[in-house]
Amino acid sequence: MARRGGQRGFPGGGGNMQGMLRQVQKFQAEMEQAQAELQAAEVEGSAGGGAVTCRINGSHELIALTISPDVIDPEDPEMLQDLIIAAVNQATAAFAELSSTKMARFEQAGAGMMSGLGF
Repeated sequence: MARRGGQRGFPGGGGNMQGMLRQVQKFQAEMEQAQAELQAAEVEGSAGGGAVTCRINGSHELIALTISPDVIDPEDPEMLQDLIIAAVNQATAAFAELSSTKMARFEQAGAGMMSGLGF
């Protein structure tokens, strides 16, 4: 079977390899920047109409929790527990959405690059 275009998996031969390498390096730098932005990001979640709010950071650590005194009922600690859990879950979901949105273009581009490399 005859080989076309030079090296296998690199359309156009070896001369195109430097351009592809630059493209991969640029892609990697952009992806690292997006990951750094996610690491520095903070998102908020709330429950009970804002009675409980929390913030999580890019390491998924709870960094702030605010509880309105109106929802602190010594007779019903389960309600407060449920509100805290709901607020933290909402913040976690918000961070997952942020991460998915920010990284989606890299997943799509990466798949395209791998296809272009013959994988």
